[in-house]
Amino acid sequence: MTKVNTNRKIYQARFDKVLHFIDEHLYEDLSVETLAEVAFFSKFHFHRQFSAYVGLSVSKYVQLMRLKRASHQLAFRHDIQIIDIAYDAKFENPESFSRAFKKVFGQTPSEFRKEPAWQPWQEKYEIPARGGVLVMKEDIEVNIVEFEEVKVAVLEHRKPVDLINESISTMIAWRKASGLPREPHRIMGLGYDNPQTTKPEAFRFDLCSEVPHEIPENDFGVINKTIPAGKCAKIRHIGTYEQMGRKVGYLYSDWLAESGEELRDFPCIFDYIRRSPDVPEHEMVTDMYLPLK
Repeated sequence: MTKVNTNRKIYQARFDKVLHFIDEHLYEDLSVETLAEVAFFSKFHFHRQFSAYVGLSVSKYVQLMRLKRASHQLAFRHDIQIIDIAYDAKFENPESFSRAFKKVFGQTPSEFRKEPAWQPWQEKYEIPARGGVLVMKEDIEVNIVEFEEVKVAVLEHRKPVDLINESISTMIAWRKASGLPREPHRIMGLGYDNPQTTKPEAFRFDLCSEVPHEIPENDFGVINKTIPAGKCAKIRHIGTYEQMGRKVGYLYSDWLAESGEELRDFPCIFDYIRRSPDVPEHEMVTDMYLPLK
């Protein structure tokens, strides 16, 4: 590895550490001085370095991350009042929250709650630095396990990944209409395609909810499927979904080549143990299963 590449990796690792620190302390005071110290950069240059690396100033980035959970609460947790969401996102009052939200997303919180415009929302979170986290082999524990069969109700998402939240809203509406409680049933996903290499119109993902028995036909397009039992390679991911792609890539490339295992003809399984907006993004827990022969 050349000296330039080595320096680039060191630089990236420092900013990975900063972004992770922001995730873990998102609702605390995050001064430039504190973040510069985390990165071991000079506080006099850190603000400019952060903006160049992330594409946003520190303050705008922190606000955008706080608004992300607020957006999910608005769209998926109608039992939480907007005023409580505003205070949870560390705004002084609902008026300042509404102004900031509309400035960023083009909709007021009330408009977003009623009919969220997910595609422009998604564009705001296409931040390369979020998905470019370094993944080291020693940081990933892979276990070979036997996955048990699960009966699931499925909404087949067959449109761009940017619109996945629209399908999630439909799935939540079905769950409410069906009377199925939020817990203890597992929420899962089946990933057929890599969103980074698949044409948007060809992207496929199944949104799954564990069910005790087959469900009847319905107006939401939710159908019955079974996730079969079988041998799988399992890794646990803690943190944001943007950072998960690198670990999935590691499983499919480095780990698979070194393990001598062969893939089974079934998509990657995601088991969402803890998820947003119920918990902050850095506390989310996802188990990933790669089906093997």
